[in-house]
Amino acid sequence: MTGKRAGILQNKGYLYLTEFFAGMSVMAVELGASRLLAPYFSSSQIVWTIIIGTIMIAMALGNIYGGRKADRDPDPGRLYGRMLIAALWIAGIPVLGKYIILGISGVLVVTVNHNLLIWAAFLACMAIFVFPLFLLGTVTPSLAKYTTESLEDNGRIVGTLGAFNTLGSIIGTFVPTFVTIPAVGTAITFLIFGGILLLLAGIYFICSHTGLRKMVVSGCLFLLCCVFGGTGNFAFWEQDLTYEGESVYNYLQVKEDEEKVILSTNVLFGVQSVMRKDKALSGLYYDVAMAAPFMAGVHEKEKVKMLVLGMGTGTYATQCERYFDNMEIEGVEIDEKITGLSEKYFGRRAGQDVTTYDGRAYLQAVNRKYDVIMVDAYRDITIPFQMSSVEFFEMVKEHLTEDGVMIVNLNMKGDKEGDINAYLSDTIGRVFPNIYTADEEGSTNRELFASANSGMLERLEKNRRQEKSGELAKMMGEVSRRLVRYTPGEYVLTDDQAPVELLGMGMIDDLIMNEVSFYREIIKKEGFRGLMENF
Repeated sequence: MTGKRAGILQNKGYLYLTEFFAGMSVMAVELGASRLLAPYFSSSQIVWTIIIGTIMIAMALGNIYGGRKADRDPDPGRLYGRMLIAALWIAGIPVLGKYIILGISGVLVVTVNHNLLIWAAFLACMAIFVFPLFLLGTVTPSLAKYTTESLEDNGRIVGTLGAFNTLGSIIGTFVPTFVTIPAVGTAITFLIFGGILLLLAGIYFICSHTGLRKMVVSGCLFLLCCVFGGTGNFAFWEQDLTYEGESVYNYLQVKEDEEKVILSTNVLFGVQSVMRKDKALSGLYYDVAMAAPFMAGVHEKEKVKMLVLGMGTGTYATQCERYFDNMEIEGVEIDEKITGLSEKYFGRRAGQDVTTYDGRAYLQAVNRKYDVIMVDAYRDITIPFQMSSVEFFEMVKEHLTEDGVMIVNLNMKGDKEGDINAYLSDTIGRVFPNIYTADEEGSTNRELFASANSGMLERLEKNRRQEKSGELAKMMGEVSRRLVRYTPGEYVLTDDQAPVELLGMGMIDDLIMNEVSFYREIIKKEGFRGLMENF
């Protein structure tokens, strides 16, 4: 070996170890990227496509650059120097990443007319993740140069390097998802893998007796990242949050005031659950959805069986139990951590039957029939395609009694031709002959009621007159006035073709554009100074 390759690099095991942890870190950063972006842009297939695409671009460019640099200047110190920079960049993501995301989103809100979230997610991913992964992309071709001594064994050595990279990538896929992110969060996950890369580079520089000052400075910068980035608050502008954390599936935020407790799984768009502390009607879509038990004859039957797919914190189920003493309610919630929060912060009864499972998979597993099935699994722009297709709604219908009612919370109402609501409503129309919708005033929620029973409205009126709670009876009268019969069109979603992510993104774009149109007009007329004066 040459002088530059003396010392620790005489042991090929260290080079293989470098390849292993480089592959592990790439996958960890990729999964961390999805969790960093999800609270702002959702975790849809579109966002995943953006993440995978940009990372592959970065790795490809890194491979090209690393190979050329290794041929021209075969100095391992250059490689480990790049790894050092990548380590610090990754460690700095928890400190600056959220500000970059919001800064890019803020600029695009007033400059882009279409596909806002797609552009924002793409540019944020490019700005935050491309550079460190470009640097990590230089690892494999550089190590191939340093480990290959002759043409006789180059195939074996390159194959071994590839195997170590793949093994590292496999572990780097499972550890963040099932261990570090649920246990300590996204921010600490970035710091852990940034620290691993820093340690690898540090071992090289210490053993080669070079770059000691560089390591001291890097160590200090890493410690600063640990201090300022360890908290990982996504909604850093929020004060006095009751709870902020992460699960395998979601970012979770609980906040409360004197009147209510709120759960949000997205820092930019809407809320997922609300509990009023005075135990009155929520004032949200849950109140409109209370019409479903009336349509199913809640005051005519000895027992009414309800299934809630997307139980969340149990607001709807708890509200139904409060007003009706003859309801038997089952809940299905895929995120076990949300179920835990529901007992701690949202007053969900500990004995309430909640299964941790996917809603559609649960229907496939049981053969029971229900009087009411609530589908509340659509969260902002995250709409599970498997719970939006004709095949799914046919499954729901099979689990309803003859006069049973399905209630679907469409959380992004709109009347644009071919929007996500048109697709969902038309799809449901392929399965159920009787469909009515009612909008919640002052929000983006629309409740859709579907049944095989043509007398569902008459039953609503009949049971409303028997309701003892004046508050609820009045609310049902208001819902009755809002109900509009839906005539299905030709749009349809199937298991084979359900572009719910693109449709959802389009709807969110329209909602955002409507919200910011006032401020965009100010910028056009008065510039950014006028915008600041209007805040």
